[in-house]
Order: sequence, then structure tokens, then C-alpha cells
Amino acid sequence: MAFRLALTILAGIAMATATPTAYSQQVEGIAAVVNDEPITTLDVRNRMRLIISSSGVQPTEEMLTRIQDQAIRGLVDETLQLQQAREFELAVEEAEVDDAIADIAARSGATVEEVESDLAASGIDIQTLRQQVKAEIAWQILVSGRYRSRIRISDQQIETALDRYIQSASQPQYRLGEIFIEITPQGGEERAVGVIQTIYGQLRQGAPFQAVAQQFSDAASASAGGDTGYLPLSGINAQVAEAATQMEPGQISNPIRVPGGFQIIALIDRRDGQVIEQLNLAQITIPSSRLTDANRAALVRAAADINSCDALEEAVSGVEGAFVTNLGDVGANALVPTIRDALSGLEPVAATSVLDTAAGAQVFVLCDKALTGPGVPNAEQIENQLINQQLSLLSRRWLRDLRRDATIEIR
Repeated sequence: MAFRLALTILAGIAMATATPTAYSQQVEGIAAVVNDEPITTLDVRNRMRLIISSSGVQPTEEMLTRIQDQAIRGLVDETLQLQQAREFELAVEEAEVDDAIADIAARSGATVEEVESDLAASGIDIQTLRQQVKAEIAWQILVSGRYRSRIRISDQQIETALDRYIQSASQPQYRLGEIFIEITPQGGEERAVGVIQTIYGQLRQGAPFQAVAQQFSDAASASAGGDTGYLPLSGINAQVAEAATQMEPGQISNPIRVPGGFQIIALIDRRDGQVIEQLNLAQITIPSSRLTDANRAALVRAAADINSCDALEEAVSGVEGAFVTNLGDVGANALVPTIRDALSGLEPVAATSVLDTAAGAQVFVLCDKALTGPGVPNAEQIENQLINQQLSLLSRRWLRDLRRDATIEIR
């Protein structure tokens, strides 16, 4: 039945280039039923056209069967998501869909009109894309509404994650594109091998990696076109890391067997790691023209008692000629060696000894310090990442439970 359906859909795709009369005469059937809600062969055919158009693949008969599986699986999931939206009386406004499509167009460097024109040229009804976008929006709202308030990220979790980022920032970093095909209980390893080999063949023929990843990859990075961002080798699967170290930017790997499935990677970029100590500093200065033994000694006493950067003006109020300058955040590597050495080993809040500089007698106060580097986020960004990771996991579990409890018939 699946093979006959694929041939029927293949004929339908071919007829997209035929006359409108011939196309409209095609009799539509039911491809699947989800909780008594039908998915038609027209729905599947339109989704297949969308996948083919957006991924840039040149479908062989074998590839078409894979695309059909992908289309039906996506439509089943979206039907379940929209059924949940109706159950919770959640309505996605058309304006929200318009904004999302405008964002898709902008990220592609196109206008909405150009997207619609390209879809029409491929025989794709714009409603196919709108339905997909509507399901995505509804599902994001449902998942956030159901789980967001339950997620608690502790300061310890943020600190631990920040420590990992800082450690990784000191290592060489690799920015990868990835396509992951999962070995599922239903399809087994044979199906996964077939899919990954077919996709690899398409990539070798010039299909855009980002578009193929977005349509076919089972990895969480699929929505970003497979882009993993910069990762240290310690954060990459061992087999994948071995392949990445032997690649040049722009190259695509052979299929790699990894836990749970198969993976193809593209090396987008790599960079050396770098960790910079960022210091938040203030300085207290007595200009050379006003420096005496008495106010120098007063500055030494005042510096020894400093325990707050908010009260520096008050701390030096008794030191004649002294004034405070807030230097803000300064990279330790940008400081002259004398000052850097004087600050070395200090913890906030603490002051250096009095230093003789070209400006006069100076004390540098360490108000705060942090390690940073390329790709190291701040605490708020880390918290959002941890929340999104948990939401993604809970989203997959919820959808899995919906599939398990639903009545799904593939015809």
C-alpha cells in the first residue's frame, strides 16, 4: 500500500506541470486518519512538494518514498498538535502566521511575495506552508503554557553551565552542520541506513545542506538548518569529533554511525579557543603635582580599608588631592604588566598597593571579575538555554505520548 501511494503521489507531482484541467480531475484519496480526522493524498502531495522545493533535492523513486514517509509523519504530528490546540481552545491568529512567514522570508533573503511565487511555481498551495507554521506556533504556545511555569533553574545550574562554557572556550571550537537520522523501533536500522544513504547522495549532487537538514534531520538543530553553533571537541560525539578534526571548512563527511542512528556533518568553521579574564576596575589617583608624603600615607591607609566599590568616594574623602575614576570592564590582557601583576591573585572587592605611575600615586580596586571568551554567554542567556532545553525535551515526550494514545491509521 505504501509503495502504491508513493506512485500515486509521484504521478500527482508530475501532473503539477500538466494542464490545470488534468490536475483538477485527479481523484483524491485518504492517506491517513488521525483520531477520525483524515489526511488526504492531496495534503501529502502538497507537503512532499514543499519538502522537495525547500530542500533542493532531486527526488529519485527511492527518495520519493522517503519524502512520502517524512510528509506523512509530519502531517500526523501536526494534526495531533492542532487537535490539542482545539482541545485547549487555543486559536492561532492569521496575523501571527503572517508574521512567522515574513520572518521565514527575511531569513531567506526574500520577500513574502517571492516566497509565494516560488511555492506557486512548484505547484504548492501557500496554505500548505501556512498550516505547517500554524501548527508550530500552536505547539510552542501549548508547550510553554503547560510546562514553562514548572521549570526552575537554580543559580548552581547556571554556574555549572557557565563553568562548562568557560572550560570549552579555551579549547579549539568547531561549528558544524549536522543531519541526524534516528533508528526508530518502527523502521529499524535498515530504514535509517536507506534514508542516510539517499540523503548523502543528494548532498553529493549539490543539494543545500541547510535545507536538507531542516527537512530531514531528527536532531534538535534541524530548525536551525542543522547548525550546531561553535562546540569544543569535548562537547562532540567521539566519532564525529574524529571526523571533524580531519575536515576543512566547506567539506561534508561520510555517514557516521553514532549512538541511536547515523549522522552526516559539514564543517562550517573552526576557531582557536580563547578565555579572557574580564576585570571590573576603579582607580584612585593622587596626581604627581599634589603628591606628598602625608597624603601618600593616607592613601595607603584608605586602600587597606576598602570593602565596597559603591563607597570609594567616601573611602578617600580624607585623602587630600585624591579622586576616583570608574574604569568599568577591562580585559586583563589589555592592562600594562605592572598593573596586571598587582591585581593578580586579588578577589573582589580588594585594592592593590599604591603604585607609582606616570599619572602619580594610584591604587586600583578590583570590583568584580569574570572569565569570558568567544561563545561564552551571560547568566541570563544560560538560563534561557537551560529552559529551552527542558522545554524541548518535554515537548518531545508530550508528542510521543499523544502518538501512543492516538488512533492513527496509515493507508
